[in-house]
Amino acid sequence: MRKILICTMIAIFAATGLVGAQGGAELTMLDKTAAVEKILYGTEQTGSLVERVSKIENDMYGQESKDALVTKLDRVYGYIRENSAAAASFTIKLSAVEWMLTRDTTAQPAKTRLENLEKVMFGSPSQGSFDGRLTKLVKLAFPGGQLEVTGASVPKDSLVKIKIMTQLDTKNSRTGDAVAFQAAEDVYAGGLLVIGKGATGAGKVTKVEPARNFGRDAKLEISFDNIAAIDGTSIETLLGEKAKEETKSMAKAAGATVAGLVILGPIGVVGGAFVQGQDITIPAGTELYIQTKADAEVYGIKTQ
Repeated sequence: MRKILICTMIAIFAATGLVGAQGGAELTMLDKTAAVEKILYGTEQTGSLVERVSKIENDMYGQESKDALVTKLDRVYGYIRENSAAAASFTIKLSAVEWMLTRDTTAQPAKTRLENLEKVMFGSPSQGSFDGRLTKLVKLAFPGGQLEVTGASVPKDSLVKIKIMTQLDTKNSRTGDAVAFQAAEDVYAGGLLVIGKGATGAGKVTKVEPARNFGRDAKLEISFDNIAAIDGTSIETLLGEKAKEETKSMAKAAGATVAGLVILGPIGVVGGAFVQGQDITIPAGTELYIQTKADAEVYGIKTQ
């Protein structure tokens, strides 16, 4: 019981989605092809670039165009990642349908997500192009068959309740280990859904110190770096003071006695010479709050 309470008090991944190249550099054709394949199929595919782009076009639209290779790739890449008030991207449409039908979003490949949604709606996966199948689902999922996508501003320090997906502990975790987490609740901004429950986040272990003699407790530091918005973009996050206070309030509401709120180890010090300190275990499923690092401009969906 003590360990559970400690874990509740203590806690005070890359996100799925397409992002631009680091440093503002242009993405190459190979970069774009690999990025699209990871979104659609989960992994980068093999074969020549011509064969790979041909497969993408056929799967997405049901036919291959006669355009130049770069034009084909730019078209499908733009459709998957770019939003406007007049034209929603493939990514946000898929996430919107998934959320409307299940009240959850996932990080699975688009192909798998489509099949799962069709099983929910029709009992079995459908045939045809990804775009045509998604268009059919949008028409069935939203009133009047219309999905409303609008630009939204997510203010700095907006709270995001998250759930850690893998167990962390000072006996086995190492500095640099990836930390996967998911949104535990929806996040709205300006009345629009901007982060759906289940959205994936990425962080890392930044410091590990196992427990030592003389009552020196273990230390475990974690950064919570970003989380995926409903439109597929990445929002920078951190474990700030506002998030710590909200986690503290949540722990108190659950009946935990909170004497402090840090992610550096168990609360309190075990005194006495030659007394082994306390190790830290944060079980998978542990919930806490993080907050957005800066103002973020994304596209959200109207859910009512």
